[in-house]
Order: sequence, then structure tokens, then C-alpha cells
Amino acid sequence: MRAKRIKFVDNNLLINLSFLLTKPTGTTTYALNLLPQLQRLQPTLLTSQFFPNYNCYQTPTSLTSEQGLKGHLNRLFWTQFQLLKIYQSLKSQLLFSPIPEAPLYTKCRFIVMSHDMIPLRFPKRFSPLTPYHRYYVPQVLNQAQHIICNSQVTAKDLVDFFDIPTSKITPIPLAYNRLNFKFLNLTTRNYFLYIGRQDPYKNVQRLITAFSALPNRNDYELWLAGPYDQRYSPLLEIQSQELGISHLVKFLNYVSYDELPIIINQAIALVFPSLWEGFGLPVLEAMACGTPVITSNISSLPEVAGDAAILINPYNTGEITAAMQAIINDSETRQQLSEQGLKRANQFSWEKTGLDTVEILKEYL
Repeated sequence: MRAKRIKFVDNNLLINLSFLLTKPTGTTTYALNLLPQLQRLQPTLLTSQFFPNYNCYQTPTSLTSEQGLKGHLNRLFWTQFQLLKIYQSLKSQLLFSPIPEAPLYTKCRFIVMSHDMIPLRFPKRFSPLTPYHRYYVPQVLNQAQHIICNSQVTAKDLVDFFDIPTSKITPIPLAYNRLNFKFLNLTTRNYFLYIGRQDPYKNVQRLITAFSALPNRNDYELWLAGPYDQRYSPLLEIQSQELGISHLVKFLNYVSYDELPIIINQAIALVFPSLWEGFGLPVLEAMACGTPVITSNISSLPEVAGDAAILINPYNTGEITAAMQAIINDSETRQQLSEQGLKRANQFSWEKTGLDTVEILKEYL
């Protein structure tokens, strides 16, 4: 049962933004795009960044993943002890955290956002994030007043992994920035595009293998947009060299938010064969740009793409190759996917995501 709604007063709601990155990725993008709608609740933002027209409470700058493991540990310690003191001193009634972190075993009432169970589906040996998701996150989820998640698939994972009752979970799909990601009517260039990290579950290794199998591969390039990762990127570079396509595979590193729509618009297609996603923002952003999409037929990706993408088995490199070849060979298919993608993307908006989130928060204030 949800708590009864009560009259809202100033400082009732705290929003924990201590994790925000200076170079936005998924969770930072989510949080920043929610803020315009959450502003109507007059929240106090816990942040080290500057947000005009918001009531902000300054947090340390050493609490993010940009400081590595130390940043994570600093944030967990700060969350458990300092955040609780702030909550009490401001006489707050509710904390909203866009990531699953909050003070445990206290009287702090909180709602959290759960993005995915990927660290448990694809655990990394010796990674400190594995016990974090296995032991800490379940306690946060169980003690939360309510949990927001980004897809029906993630909602099911919360039930299956942590035995969370469905009545405690509300799936609210993510969205995209309509001012940034849009059809620009630029000339298409001969490159396939992947956007995201290069962790093994992202399946970039199979993507490179699939690209190398294209009969006319020398007429095309494969662009990999995402942070260069010393753990995985060198292995992908070696793979490209061994396949004789290192001159065709471009590692773009992190691409700025302003540049990203341009390279999406000019790509012949986005290829996103991830083995699992809680949502899959690159798929939605590419559809919003009118760029054809090839993506996986598992996890949340069919929820996002609908019938506006070519869905492939991400474990089958032959299917990935065939989908890319279909994009190359058939201009009608490209045009159809472009039109369907634009139509599909129009069903998602940060305004709707934000308003749905506001309604949940209001029920607990």
C-alpha cells in the first residue's frame, strides 16, 4: 500500500545528485532531464554542481565514479552519515535518489530509481561493484518506500533477483532530449555506429566479428563511440588487427553531447547488439534522429524499439552481419526504418517521464 498524500511544504523533498558526472552517461542524463519537471515540487538538490533557480545544498566534489573506487566509497560513507544529517536538519519528509543508494536502517524515508541488474547478470570477478549490487543494493531496495525502474524487464528482474513485491515497483520509461536528438537531414556516410561502453556484456567483440564478415566491408567503417577503457578497448583493437580491419574500426572515445546527434544522423545505421540493457538510450536517441537501428531481441530493447528496428539474436554474429548487409543493400528498408523510428521515438518524452515520477513522489510526501 502506498502512503497517503499530504500537503507539500518547502524542503519536504531532497533529491540526491551527489553522483552526477561532468561528462554525462546514462544515470546522469536521466537525473538531469528529470529536474525541469521535479522543480514543481520545490525540492532541495544535494549536488556539487550549479543549478540556477533551484534550492541547492552543496555536496563534496569527491563522490563520483570520476574518482574511481575511492569516489564510490566516499559517496557510500557520505550517504550513510552526512546525507542523513542533512535530511534531519532540513526536516525533510522524503529523499529521492536517481540511483539505488540511501541511508540504511534509519528513519529516512526514500524512493529510489533502479536502472538494471547487469552487475548480477554479468558479474566481474574481483570487482567491488559485485558485492555492492549483491549485498548493499538489495537492502536499499527492500527499505525503500517505493522503487521506480525504467522498463518492464527491469521490474521483472527486481522481483526475480530480490523478491520485491510488484506493488512496490513502478516502471517509468526513459526518454530523450528532443532539442538535441532530432532529424538533421544530413548526408549519410558509410559507417555503422555503436554508442556505449566497451564492457563484455555490450557485445562489441561480436559486433566487430560481424562487421568483418561483410562481403564489401572495405567500403564501410565501424565507429565505436564511448569512453576508451584500458580493461577492454585494447583487446578490441587487437581483435580488429587480427581480422585485418583495424583501418576500418574507429575508436572515437567519449563523444560530447553536442557532437553526438551529428554522428548519429550521418551513420548508415546504429548497431547496438547488447546482451542486456535496463533500457537502452542509444536506441531511442538514434530513432529520434531518423537513423536506422539494429539491436538485440532480448532484455528491454524490444520494449524501446518496438517494430521500428531490425531485431537480432546478439549471440549470433551471422544475424548481425545479415542485418547490416540488409541496411547496405536496400534503400527502401533504410527509409522505412527511418520513418518508423521517428514515429516510435515520438512516443517517449522527458516531460511524461518527469510527470509520472512527480506523481509517485507526491504520493509519499
